[in-house]
Amino acid sequence: MGLEDMLNLVKTRFNGTEKTVENTKVKEEKINIPPDVFYKCPRCQETTLVEDFLSQGKVCKCGYHGRMTAKERLMITADKESFVEYDRNMVSLNPIDFPKYEEKVAELQEQTGLKEAVITGECTIRNNKCVVGIMDSNFMMASMGSVVGEKITRAFEKATEKKLPVIMFTASGGARMQEGIISLMQMAKTSGAVKRHNDAGLLYIVVITDPTTGGVTASFASLGDIIIAEPKVMFGFAGRRVIQDTIRQKLPDNFQMSEMLLEKGFVDIIVERKKMRSVLSNLLRLHSVD
Repeated sequence: MGLEDMLNLVKTRFNGTEKTVENTKVKEEKINIPPDVFYKCPRCQETTLVEDFLSQGKVCKCGYHGRMTAKERLMITADKESFVEYDRNMVSLNPIDFPKYEEKVAELQEQTGLKEAVITGECTIRNNKCVVGIMDSNFMMASMGSVVGEKITRAFEKATEKKLPVIMFTASGGARMQEGIISLMQMAKTSGAVKRHNDAGLLYIVVITDPTTGGVTASFASLGDIIIAEPKVMFGFAGRRVIQDTIRQKLPDNFQMSEMLLEKGFVDIIVERKKMRSVLSNLLRLHSVD
């Protein structure tokens, strides 16, 4: 569908007209197009109707897999009504008295319907039982503060106790600056929980979604037995501009993209969203101890 066709569709949808004839004079009318009508892909920069983008599971024609909410991800991954959430009511404090931090968290809780930037719990995927954690970039860019780190740590501890595999869907801008050094401490805490889970001989699968950066990349997101990535997503530590300015070299166009990381061996496999549930269920079944 071309841009002209899309505009005509929008005009029809919202009962707008470009011009009307009145007493043989042409009268211009302003068309108010709601801001959520179009979606612009951050990878190919092409624009499409939001309803078309949503109908494709938030996947662009170029293959870029757009950001999903934690609830949307859970819906397409877990068996219906199988999810039992952990630590649902855990909320952040303000350990370093960062200005207006409580107000920001409260605002995001109302906007997203989440208490924090990650949901964790038990579910089945095609009858294969596991513990899942899903990060939501709509909540403060899924930054890892004390609650995010604690919920992930507890999820691994419960999985270790119950001898269950863990699947983590990562998406984050890194550590949460509003909690200072406490946010950085979550890197060691989550990594320790992953190690204990690994020592128990249990499976840990990471699914990288867009974007996964900073302290999350430097901790539990890089420690999976199997690391899966969605197509054309960003996975790295520092930002492209910071690295380029530091090493004073031009970086390749696909730098920190999942395709390059697969080529370099950091990612094990790239899986399209429509196939993810099937791949995860097969991996869980193959590694089952039953």
